Amino acid sequence: MQQRTQLTLSFLLSQVLLLTFAEDLECIPGFKQKTFRIEQPAEFFEDQLILNLTFTDCKGNDKLRFDVSSPYFQVKPDGALVALKNISDVGPALFIHGRSSNAEDMAEVVIVGGKESSGSLKEIFTFARTSAVPRQKRSIVVSPILIPENQRQPFPRDVGKVVDNDRPEGSKFRLSGKGVDQEPKGIFRINENTGSVSVMRTLDRETMATYQLFVETTDVSGKTIEGPVSLDIIVIDQNDNRPIFKEGPYIGHVMEGSPTGTTVMRMTAFDADDPSTDNALLRYNILQQTPDKPSPNMFYIDPEKGDIVTVVSPALLDRETLENPKYELIIEAQDMAGLDVGLTGTATATILIDDKNDHSPKFTKKEFHATVNEGVVGVIVNLTVEDKDDPTTAAWRAVYTIINGNPGQSFEIHTNPQTNEGMLSVVKPLDYEISAFHTLLIKVENEDPLVPDVAYGPSSTATVQITVSDVNEGPVFHPDPMTVTKRENISIGSMLLTVNATDPDSLQHQTIRYSVYKDPAGWLNINPINGTIDTAAVLDRESPFVHNNIYTALFLAIDSGDPPATGTGTLQIRLEDVNDNAPLIYPTLAKVCDDAKDLNVVILGALDKDLHPNTDPFKFELNKQTGSDKFWKISKINDTHAQLSLLQNLKKANYNLPVMVTDSGTPPLSNTTELKVQVCSCKKSKMDCSSAGILHIRTTLVLLLSFFSLVWL
Repeated sequence: MQQRTQLTLSFLLSQVLLLTFAEDLECIPGFKQKTFRIEQPAEFFEDQLILNLTFTDCKGNDKLRFDVSSPYFQVKPDGALVALKNISDVGPALFIHGRSSNAEDMAEVVIVGGKESSGSLKEIFTFARTSAVPRQKRSIVVSPILIPENQRQPFPRDVGKVVDNDRPEGSKFRLSGKGVDQEPKGIFRINENTGSVSVMRTLDRETMATYQLFVETTDVSGKTIEGPVSLDIIVIDQNDNRPIFKEGPYIGHVMEGSPTGTTVMRMTAFDADDPSTDNALLRYNILQQTPDKPSPNMFYIDPEKGDIVTVVSPALLDRETLENPKYELIIEAQDMAGLDVGLTGTATATILIDDKNDHSPKFTKKEFHATVNEGVVGVIVNLTVEDKDDPTTAAWRAVYTIINGNPGQSFEIHTNPQTNEGMLSVVKPLDYEISAFHTLLIKVENEDPLVPDVAYGPSSTATVQITVSDVNEGPVFHPDPMTVTKRENISIGSMLLTVNATDPDSLQHQTIRYSVYKDPAGWLNINPINGTIDTAAVLDRESPFVHNNIYTALFLAIDSGDPPATGTGTLQIRLEDVNDNAPLIYPTLAKVCDDAKDLNVVILGALDKDLHPNTDPFKFELNKQTGSDKFWKISKINDTHAQLSLLQNLKKANYNLPVMVTDSGTPPLSNTTELKVQVCSCKKSKMDCSSAGILHIRTTLVLLLSFFSLVWL
């Protein structure tokens, strides 16, 4: 009996142990149910219980915590998922991350009827599970660590733990990577004994969203036992950045009369928060429209795309009837998909209603009048028009055309760019005696063509009546200029020509008198009655008043009007040359050494103011009466130059030689010039002429005798 009882107890004990072992074998860390499906097409209410979750790490759930992909929900310690406030737009799914000291897992709550979201934490977890470091069977167990950004004190704060069940006694954990021993340094650390990972300060996801660290175990000497193993730390985004508009100023244009729904421009804001979460999911709204006429809702903005479109009928987009063709819209961008808890940013969008040529220019009156004196050119009248289009565009700028009444092309019309008026001008002087009246037909158009349903009407043409006033016009010389050719040195009183001037005012039968206006040399007279011009002095072609052999004088013709009118005529006298200028030699000073071996002294040339053939060839001669030909000689070089040479060396002195040069004119003219020759002492390459100041007596006496002989002749 006792033995049977012992067997029974042994059997029961073994069953208990087996059951306990079986429970340990069947325990799977994580959420008991990983996917939930709820139907919630409408809003969630504050404190509403959504569902209950069950999480276990099979070791007591030490330091168990939950993170939800939406900040509007919370999982309480007992696993209850509740709404923190009234919410109308959640998205199609929620993701709950459960984590304890020994395990972590993720559950998904599918919301039937929820709106599509731009992203979720699921992508973050996927990133964490697809780390670039290949996974191998290791005793070091690491799980991704999620840390919310902007955590407050105290620090350091434990955020996760590394487990090594086979770690040898005395071994230590070592952590490395960016955020530990690489910049930015000192953000994370690991307890070398327990494997607890701590964060040392607040994190900013916008600065760095993920950290890839490496864990290894080392012996007491620091030698690696196992690892490194990748440890991914993901910074969970918080909605801590407002949307901002970066690309301003925002200016859009829309043509007046555009159809309803015309896209004007796109507004785009930027949110630095995680683009895979609602923290960066933006919605756009128009806060204010200025001006608010003719409708406070002239435009609509697509809440998701930011496209601004027109929402009024084309008739209301008439630039000419609008109070102001410029609208300013205050645009708001709000994150969290536009929920009230979202952060906002604003910008101003300026929309300009562009003009199209839907109004033709119209003359302010059908007929314009102008009076102009004959013989005058310039603007005579400004034609005014009205155009309702935008004054800064080609739809307003006018183009004027004379379409009739201008056969002689005496008139032109141009647009004043400031006033848009047509400036009608006389470009060819009008003659009262030919026509006292002119009638012009002028049309006006725009630089840009009119829109198809608008045409130019009768108001786009106008008539201009022009009256020409008679004025006393000055007489006109025929021809002008007048030319005549005469020889210079003709006798005083010689007649040159008779000028002829007529009065354009033929109907007034006026008499004409003549006078000299400009006669620079004072050579001319004119008969005031018949216009005959004769010489009052000798004409000289070599005068400084003559240019290129032409002398120019001006004469006046004056009519008998009241007041009298004057006309000016030009006389050009082409002067023919006569031999009236004797040539002159050059140079008039020369030097030579008293012991020179080369007896050539100087090359002489001649200048003559006359024209060929009254100039060269020139003849150079020494005055033989002075006896100079005993010591000097002149030899011809060419038609214009000759060589003066010594016949023998002379003593140091100054010599004045009379040299005569004769031209080839008819009759020829001669001129005698004293050439001063200094005979100098030349020693040691230096020329000394200082003692050569006393003229040679014989030469001086001879020259004086020659001078008096010339005077007597």
